Amino acid sequence: MSHHLDTPHAAQTGQLYLDDLYVFPGERGTVLVMDVNSSVTNVDLQPGFHHEGRYEFKLLINGSTKEELTYRITFGEFDGQGQDLTVSVLTGAEARDDAATGLVVAQGRTGEEVAAGQRLRVWAGRITDPFYVDLDLLATVNGAVAKGTKLDRSTWKPEKAKNSFVNTTVDSIVLEVIEESAFSDGTTIGVWAVTKLATDAGGWRQINRAGHPMMWPIFWPHDTDFSNPANTRHPSDDLQQDGAEIAKAVAGAVAAGGTSKDPQAYGWSVAKWVYPDVLSYEVGTPANYGFAKVNGRTLADNVPEVMMSLAVNTGINSGLTPDTTKDARSDSFPYVVPVAR
Repeated sequence: MSHHLDTPHAAQTGQLYLDDLYVFPGERGTVLVMDVNSSVTNVDLQPGFHHEGRYEFKLLINGSTKEELTYRITFGEFDGQGQDLTVSVLTGAEARDDAATGLVVAQGRTGEEVAAGQRLRVWAGRITDPFYVDLDLLATVNGAVAKGTKLDRSTWKPEKAKNSFVNTTVDSIVLEVIEESAFSDGTTIGVWAVTKLATDAGGWRQINRAGHPMMWPIFWPHDTDFSNPANTRHPSDDLQQDGAEIAKAVAGAVAAGGTSKDPQAYGWSVAKWVYPDVLSYEVGTPANYGFAKVNGRTLADNVPEVMMSLAVNTGINSGLTPDTTKDARSDSFPYVVPVAR
């Protein structure tokens, strides 16, 4: 689940730790972005992407519950300057099969634009993190949800908001799909990202996954040992296995705050809003992660306001705007801003 401070495996190696997922229209097609390895964790960061890992964008097409298309990116060892990368495409049943190899469509190096003809292009490397939030504000929401208490913002003022992620960096994979039938205008895609690590037995272990932003700090702030199995399951199992827990946590905060006449019903509406934990987007339309509708997510969207307001059923002003990280975005491919290692 998307979060910058998540999972025991992530603490050991941020290379497999998904921080954010974005889906939006680009210059030539639909852009998918996953970020890993945030410097905000204050761990001893290993450079680049895990050479024994897999980084996958998985797509549900027009309401399907299982992925029908997977883009898999793998990397060679970091050589001090960068890494070799390979992009494979898996379709149909292969998109759901860790043993399948799919079709290799592009190979190149990190820090460079790598193209597969007119089919797609990819870029991977270290960037300025475009995410922004004041963690002091987030802590007030965390406390309300974790303890089932009324939201107390008396010690925090929007005019004093600061971006806790200023000057932080992440490793990013940017994939722009240009020609693919699943990406024709009007198609609805559900996107989730996942990292996997090779096992000694020859298989693959799912380490981390991402769909909606800020899932762990909002809905499991009490789970400091990350015992919830959300990171290792498939999105199709989310609501059945975890819906009740989210509904109960939200209902507690909402009941204490008096923001709903039926806290339990509201809690379940939130659980059904975030589950299955995939990012939905209608191809060919403007992207926006907003209060009225979620349609993909741009690098500028103020997702903390949306998610925190959702959790406590109260409008929350984060004190920050998209201009906070305007220097971390670009209008042209790869849309992110690379930094030197």
